[in-house]
Amino acid sequence: MAHSTLTPVFVGLRTGLHVLFAALLVLVVVRIVVVGAPGSWIPLALSIVFAGVYLLGALVARSASRRGLAGAAWILALTLVWIALLVLVPEAAYLVFPLFFLYLHVLPRVVGPVAVVVATLVAVVALGLHGGFTVGGVVGPLVGAGVALLIGLGYRALAREAVEREALVAELLATRDRLAATEHEQGVLAERARLAREIHDTVAQGLSSIQMLLHAAERADGERPGLEHIRLARETAADGLADTRRFIRELTPPSLDQGLGAALRRLAEQQWTRDGLTVEVDVPEVSLPMDVQTALLRIAQGAVANVVQHAGAATVRLSLAVDGREARLTVADDGVGFEPVTARDRAWSTDSFGLRAMEDRVGQFGGRLDITSAPGGGTTLVAVLEVP
Repeated sequence: MAHSTLTPVFVGLRTGLHVLFAALLVLVVVRIVVVGAPGSWIPLALSIVFAGVYLLGALVARSASRRGLAGAAWILALTLVWIALLVLVPEAAYLVFPLFFLYLHVLPRVVGPVAVVVATLVAVVALGLHGGFTVGGVVGPLVGAGVALLIGLGYRALAREAVEREALVAELLATRDRLAATEHEQGVLAERARLAREIHDTVAQGLSSIQMLLHAAERADGERPGLEHIRLARETAADGLADTRRFIRELTPPSLDQGLGAALRRLAEQQWTRDGLTVEVDVPEVSLPMDVQTALLRIAQGAVANVVQHAGAATVRLSLAVDGREARLTVADDGVGFEPVTARDRAWSTDSFGLRAMEDRVGQFGGRLDITSAPGGGTTLVAVLEVP
């Protein structure tokens, strides 16, 4: 079993089982030696065989992947040696208690309790044949079997809880890593967009103005001295402006090099080719800051991914409207729909990262994310971003 916070508990239980086995087997051996009956070497030999089978099988049972036929064969061999020892030494009935735990731990879910019941009957009958049937001889094994079943059930419950906890921790770590990666990506894109905007509004505009002024001076007097220098300065400014515009293009995300509309249409074509989902795009040619375009594209990608994974839709429609200082992206599908309140609660209590990522992106622009849906009625997602 993989290490977890409950691993020390499991190690303690297994260690306690080994100690209990050893102590009870020592008790049986001492009983054989003290009584010193003729032929006592036979039960002593059986005790040694019992210990050897137990030690050999314990190595097999340590690996969960080996618990199939190998574990069942080990339990059967151990039980047969125990029954043979029980026929000769009544105190060997005490060994049934640790055997109970082995049955429950190694054998399949249904077979284990059945084996416990059978072993209990064997112990009761053996004690009755050795010394007569008494209340203690009957109640003792029954109580031991009941306690073993309760402890076994508790052990299995702890094991399930450990597996679920490890899965939850893994999901939380994966979600944290995805969130950190997304935040880093968003920060890089925002900084690139800011730099592109600053270069466009300062250097590019300045070079464009210089180029126009030099061109006007060149046309105003074609015979003035130093005209060649003016022409050279204008050409240099034009070259600088071309380089600046190239820098601006390189700072923009590659998927947006031809604008948001083209990027969304490429997204529609990809989904149709890969998932058979018809994506209709209604996006006008508008001028938006690069960081806003990037956020809208990422929201659209996340929304379409959710449609593919959960909606079972045949068609989804993407539309964009820009009104004053707001950009409104609408993603509507004809899928199975859901309950929005329940979905939001589940998104913030599990690893449903898509909805949270979209809400985070919208929140960075002081906007809002509205979801309208009903089971069987499709879903409409509206992301409203403020345009700086």
